[in-house]
Amino acid sequence: MQTYHIETTMTNDGTLTINGLPFRGGEKIEVILRRRNHEKQPKEKYPLRGKLIRYDNPFESVAENDWDALQ
Repeated sequence: MQTYHIETTMTNDGTLTINGLPFRGGEKIEVILRRRNHEKQPKEKYPLRGKLIRYDNPFESVAENDWDALQ
């Protein structure tokens, strides 16, 4: 089964007209209608992309006092 997606707007009088469908006259089709929910998309998918990164003491040990073997 092939699926065709068409987005349109319902008129105030409740009629719906869809033109230019890729079907022949007399062909049986199935019509499914769904309300279009516009979910809020985040403004930026990667908000830290391109931001300045600064490392304080990049070669210093991390959590060295937490190791029991070094005590």
